[in-house]
Amino acid sequence: MNTIAKILEMAAPLEPGFHIKIENPPYLALVIEDIQQRGPKGSPLISVAHYGEQNGDLMRDPEMIFEIERNGEQIKMTPTYWRNDYVGKEDFSAIEEDGQWLVISGLQRAHTEFAKTWDANLRAQGFVEAFRRTQ
Repeated sequence: MNTIAKILEMAAPLEPGFHIKIENPPYLALVIEDIQQRGPKGSPLISVAHYGEQNGDLMRDPEMIFEIERNGEQIKMTPTYWRNDYVGKEDFSAIEEDGQWLVISGLQRAHTEFAKTWDANLRAQGFVEAFRRTQ
């Protein structure tokens, strides 16, 4: 998710609990937020979601949760969750139970592939430029 990493770099420094909303018509709003939880490797989790509306309800199309790890200047984003409210489906590729994490590697690979496609779409749709215009 290089597009999201670029937006996070542009928004730095970020406070715990941050919330970024990017309006970029005609596309659904993009929201990036710190959910103030830790992932399997102990690093922060963030939610990245497009939000639409149906019958007055906010609908995620999709939402993904990523564990964010910094390695110098690089930001690594590892997916742990995927959801789409319009199709009524959600998948956890990392689950915490009793303080222990279970990573479902096959599903995490599928989430990673989806994230690559989504990232290309976000870049092509101009979300970095839309965020830059708000700065």
